[in-house]
Amino acid sequence: MTPEQLKKCRELAKKVRIHCLKMVHKGKSGHIGSMLSMADILPVIYTQILNVAPKAPEKADRDRFLLSKGHGGAALLATLAELGYFPLEWLDQYYCDNGKLSGHISHHIPGVEFSTGSLGHGLPVACGMALAARQAGKKHRIFCMSSDGDLNEGSTWEAIMLAGQHHFDNLIMLVDYNRLQALGKSKEIIDLESLKEKLELFGWRAAEVDGHNQKAVYESLRDLPLCCNKPSAVIFHTVKGKGVSFMENDYKWHYGGLTSDLCEKAIKELEEAK
Repeated sequence: MTPEQLKKCRELAKKVRIHCLKMVHKGKSGHIGSMLSMADILPVIYTQILNVAPKAPEKADRDRFLLSKGHGGAALLATLAELGYFPLEWLDQYYCDNGKLSGHISHHIPGVEFSTGSLGHGLPVACGMALAARQAGKKHRIFCMSSDGDLNEGSTWEAIMLAGQHHFDNLIMLVDYNRLQALGKSKEIIDLESLKEKLELFGWRAAEVDGHNQKAVYESLRDLPLCCNKPSAVIFHTVKGKGVSFMENDYKWHYGGLTSDLCEKAIKELEEAK
């Protein structure tokens, strides 16, 4: 990734965060902490990694990206809008009555492959897509972003076992690993450590990366699969609420609305950040 490309990814991440704050404020609801933790990852994936085309979102050979943590979908919607999948004006209708954009993402929106929000659905569907692509001799890849809470679900681990046993090397799981959930620390709810070791015991090749270092994010995904004949997992260590000091690492910002004063304060902090 060139310095200019890295600069554009950083600028896009800032725009995504600001969009998310405005969307949650206007919609009076949303999982803002979960949106902000993956805001550095999505720009890299969509501009540097995926074979996709905003003007042809359904082209047959496109890579597929599923956001299993669909409750944080505003970050994906903001990314797609900024890249031209649909008009930016649609973001103003997020979580609003009769609006185009729902609180959990919907496949009716250009660029969204699958409707998600209830945890534990994304990776099983991604496995089905990976199997279908392989049987049809297709070369596109399937990416699925999961989360701490998503990895508490039995259906997710069934998919992990299936993918490992059948060597779905066209499947890439991305984990937004911020270690917080709706009710507290993930370690105190269901401890996932050591996640990398667990995944590799199930037949995956896994890597761990700082999810807020966009250069490192790019390098972790530049050469896929991580190992031939194995599904790949990249565990991104992130901070819930990243970029807004009063939200960072506070599980209470997993869900909820924003007052006008707090929204303004958060946006100002992001705009002034270097």
